[in-house]
Amino acid sequence: MTSIQKQFFITEQYANQRLDQALAGIMPEYSRSRIKAWIETGELLVNGKTWRPRDKVKGGETVTLSVQLEDETDWKAQDIPLNIVYEDDDLIVINKPVDMVVHPGAGNPDGTLVNALLHYCPALNELPRAGIVHRLDKDTTGLLVVAKTVAAHTSLVKQLQARTVHREYEAIVQGLLTTGFTVDQPIGRHPHQRTKMAVVAEGLGKPAVSHVRVIERYREHTRVRVQLETGRTHQIRVHLTYRHYPIVGDSVYGARLIIPAQATELLVQALRNFKRQALHAYQLSLSHPSTHKLMSWTAKLPQDMQNLIHLLHDDAITHQDMDY
Repeated sequence: MTSIQKQFFITEQYANQRLDQALAGIMPEYSRSRIKAWIETGELLVNGKTWRPRDKVKGGETVTLSVQLEDETDWKAQDIPLNIVYEDDDLIVINKPVDMVVHPGAGNPDGTLVNALLHYCPALNELPRAGIVHRLDKDTTGLLVVAKTVAAHTSLVKQLQARTVHREYEAIVQGLLTTGFTVDQPIGRHPHQRTKMAVVAEGLGKPAVSHVRVIERYREHTRVRVQLETGRTHQIRVHLTYRHYPIVGDSVYGARLIIPAQATELLVQALRNFKRQALHAYQLSLSHPSTHKLMSWTAKLPQDMQNLIHLLHDDAITHQDMDY
């Protein structure tokens, strides 16, 4: 339980706005629905009196907030090792391993990144989603930033909304890309398979933009780097499949397994046994919430992707002069 006691003035820039709308602008760290609830319960007073959320402000009003804030979750803390790339008073940057779910949910009530973070830093229980502002799929590895304070959380959310957080991923895809490309296609729920996402018609999904460039070509596969402008659920996996370059090992959005002709048994088994999407959050850059300096981190590819790249590279070299 956290006690919040605040008193402040509504400035003239919010004149003629609804009270809940003005307060959402003044206190962006709290949702508008939460602010509305405080107004309706009388925990938030204007000039010492209760107001309605829809009442218009003029500017100059005194707002008093006195509330006992329940912890954001009842998720339990668990002593699970974390690979921390960077930490200060505002941020934690994690290199997430494969098989780790970010948030507890159906089928994954614990053992998640959130449970590990709450053990490592119990104060995160007071923040939305334990300070996590973006997520990675269970089987996607790599960098993820966590806010440690309300101010840092607000800053990171705003940067993500403004598309100023720079995120790059590496992936191994099926098919040969001749050049890089950009996918600017909205993503929404699959019309028939509700557990999946898909490229949908304009107006039916959220805008999504992915920039893809080639790192290395093999015989039947390509190593690519993908820069995200937006962060939609399964965005890279959906966009690459949409362009007919599914990620190796993707059991949800992937296609029939492609194995190069006359490949070694090592490569054949490596491709058949790669049971997760070959996708890694390689680089993360953002403006520090307190210093406003640009900060950047990288995380090398996990061993399973390194091994597969090595085998694909050797296969391409071995067969480069052969004619099929």
